[in-house]
Amino acid sequence: MSDADKQKILDAGSWQYFELGASHMLTGYDHLLFLFGVIFFLTKFKDVFKFITAFTVGHSITLIFATLYGIQANYFLIDAFIALTVVYKGFDNLDGFKKYLNTESPNLLWMVFAFGLIHGFGLSTRLQQLPLQEEGLVWNILAFNVGVEAGQIFALGLMILLLSGWRKTQSFQSFSKLANSGLLFVGALLFIMQLHGYSHSAYPDDFPLNRDDHHHVHEEMQAESKPSALEGYKKKILLNENAHTHGDGTTHTH
Repeated sequence: MSDADKQKILDAGSWQYFELGASHMLTGYDHLLFLFGVIFFLTKFKDVFKFITAFTVGHSITLIFATLYGIQANYFLIDAFIALTVVYKGFDNLDGFKKYLNTESPNLLWMVFAFGLIHGFGLSTRLQQLPLQEEGLVWNILAFNVGVEAGQIFALGLMILLLSGWRKTQSFQSFSKLANSGLLFVGALLFIMQLHGYSHSAYPDDFPLNRDDHHHVHEEMQAESKPSALEGYKKKILLNENAHTHGDGTTHTH
């Protein structure tokens, strides 16, 4: 959560929590990518409703109860697991279990529910970064969750329109494999990025989270592996004990 979100929520009511939940879902590309993978091959509304309901029930459980009871984990690790759910759905859509593992894919409905639990825990971890007030906490959590659902419904509506139109074209069959390969690749990239973020949060002395410090640390690591071009020059200066000048008119010794 940004500093602006933290400041906004200090004296916020249920409506602000609703807005925050909706905006978080609409900007949560990892959640959206997973949902896109879930509905990619679903052509009937009842199937979409069934799987999205399973996902919603799953993430609502962990979002509400983890926040209410203050259950937390490193959000980089949780987001890394969420990225793996994107990888899983891309792999499943490519029929990877049969092609590469010679087995049937696990029951998708139960997997979507289980992954919903992970996504909900991620939402809860982010929500708990805010200065939550005890007064009205339950209602504010519920408002945030309803906002998440509203954002999810809006995003799903756009996805369904996009996929419905795309399925009517010849390119769908040709590019569906490419699209799901992209889903798998992006999920893997997000996983690596989250693990990188975790290394900075778990080992702050070696990898500070401050962007400038981050840059300097990596520069120092590179510098240590390369000999300094001035090393010989520094040694000569240190050994020069006679009075001398560097061209500035001032005579001195080292």
